[in-house]
Amino acid sequence: MTNRIEQIFQEKDREKLTIYFTAGHPKLEDTTIILKALDKADVDIIEIGMPYSDPLADGPTIQQSSMKALANGMNLDKLFEQLADLRKLTDKPVFIMGYCNNVLKYGTEKFCKRCAEVGIDGLILPDMPMHEFKLQFKPIFEKYKLKNVFLITPKTSEERIREVDAQEGGFIYMVSSSSTTGGSWGDSPERLDYLKRIQKMNLKTPRMVGFGISDHEALSMVNQYADGGIIGSAFIKALDENDLERSVERFIGKIKPPSPKKAP
Repeated sequence: MTNRIEQIFQEKDREKLTIYFTAGHPKLEDTTIILKALDKADVDIIEIGMPYSDPLADGPTIQQSSMKALANGMNLDKLFEQLADLRKLTDKPVFIMGYCNNVLKYGTEKFCKRCAEVGIDGLILPDMPMHEFKLQFKPIFEKYKLKNVFLITPKTSEERIREVDAQEGGFIYMVSSSSTTGGSWGDSPERLDYLKRIQKMNLKTPRMVGFGISDHEALSMVNQYADGGIIGSAFIKALDENDLERSVERFIGKIKPPSPKKAP
């Protein structure tokens, strides 16, 4: 499974893009439609958000999408049902993102087993404590060959970053600011300094930058200093439930123009 992740980051000659969307939003059965559209648009990594009733780390756009998805009837059993044919829909690396409570309530082993059965590559649980991960979660994740992605912020200590790097979690999620998701990238010397500082650490794990990326200019910038960018809120805002596939195509086309075709 990890070969999918490794293959993405071995390709050094193009800008890389990860897209996050909330399962069951805008409509309950839209999860697979969006997955297929993202695969067709050739994004590099797909993150599927597990709706949660109290998503404190998320900005208003993702919070609202989560509330809508729950109101639509989305739950984890429904999500795994929708993902039963995941590997017929896409060969891209796919991560499930959410909160530890969702996993614990469902049952960690049961959750990981179902992830492995459908072909999920890893998990992104922003509230996962490192100590709990090593003690309780890591053995189960390894049993089912799932990568765990940790987050770092501009305030994360070098010691902690080195510890995260040692976990080999597929990639490191570099939060571009210490606020919630959905903020504007803007002209921020602090963010640029952060990107350069982490780049100079020469970490062995690839780095993807998220929070506030909403256009091609920002994506290009982070790709200069990291291994790709992550977009969530801007993508969710762009979804048109009356023309879902076309709205995905339009958004990705603006954010990540097609790579030039290699000569035969």
